[in-house]
Amino acid sequence: MPSRTGRPPRISRAEIVTAAHRVIEEDGVAGLTMRRLAREVGSTPMALYHHVRDKDELLLLLLDDYAAGMPRPELPEEPGERIVAAAAALREGLAGWPWVVEVIRADDLLSVRALWYPEQIIDAAMSAGLTIEQAVGAYRVIWHYTAGEIAARAAAAKRREDGSMTYRDRVFAELDAREHPRLSEVGGRWAELTARDTYEQGLRALVRGLLPAKQWP
Repeated sequence: MPSRTGRPPRISRAEIVTAAHRVIEEDGVAGLTMRRLAREVGSTPMALYHHVRDKDELLLLLLDDYAAGMPRPELPEEPGERIVAAAAALREGLAGWPWVVEVIRADDLLSVRALWYPEQIIDAAMSAGLTIEQAVGAYRVIWHYTAGEIAARAAAAKRREDGSMTYRDRVFAELDAREHPRLSEVGGRWAELTARDTYEQGLRALVRGLLPAKQWP
């Protein structure tokens, strides 16, 4: 069959966004290039530039597309509980998409639609008595904890999928009980214990430490 000639097929922004999601799932954010994306949609890099200026604009489209479906639950009135609920919703929305965390942690790109979460957390922190500067600082602590937890769990899940013993597994299996008595006691269960979901427990401890004691006993 002869190869097709002439202009490449017309593509839409929606098709580009869908294809970009597929590329990231297969190759990660680093693998998302205009050339790779063009192959995915059966077009040319030049055709893509009619819809997006560059990779950053493409990532912004992806962030907005994903943020549109993130949960926005009804939040409690009590400030501490409101922070916990908003942060837990943020984590729920991002847990299945660790690449989003990778992009946002660079502190350059963000989705305006996702600003609902820091707005709620900062407002609740100010309701508890913090200044706006302190409230922003509290949000940053919570964000770094949340982002780090998502990234760590995603990396651990990927290692478990590989099925091979990691370097850490070997180290814990051979610990000297005289030098590391506590760690050797749990050595064989380390992977199991550290895989447990303790996010909310840690989040509550953080919030208690960040807010005035009288506001959230």
